[in-house]
Amino acid sequence: MTTFDKREEAFEKHFAHDEELKFKATARCNKLLGLWAAEKLGLSGAEADSYALGLVMAAIEGNEEDSVVEKIRKDLAAKGVAQSGHQIARTMDELMAKAVADIKAGR
Repeated sequence: MTTFDKREEAFEKHFAHDEELKFKATARCNKLLGLWAAEKLGLSGAEADSYALGLVMAAIEGNEEDSVVEKIRKDLAAKGVAQSGHQIARTMDELMAKAVADIKAGR
């Protein structure tokens, strides 16, 4: 194996590791966002967990980040809870930072 091959293999491993961390952080963020929204919707316990899991699964199945935000916005609006897409996206950004920090800390 040449030096170039070793460097390429190392780069590929690093890329795969980064993608795995990104996936975990996104899933954790969506779960936290789902729990945040569930609280605003008046859900608790198993209902809140189910709502959050639904968001995680929707994102995994290919829905874009904007779709997750839009789903939450529509769900909140249907219950009469005023939250703009911008407010939800800002909360999502905050929760993503928390998710990344938790993963880096090994939690």
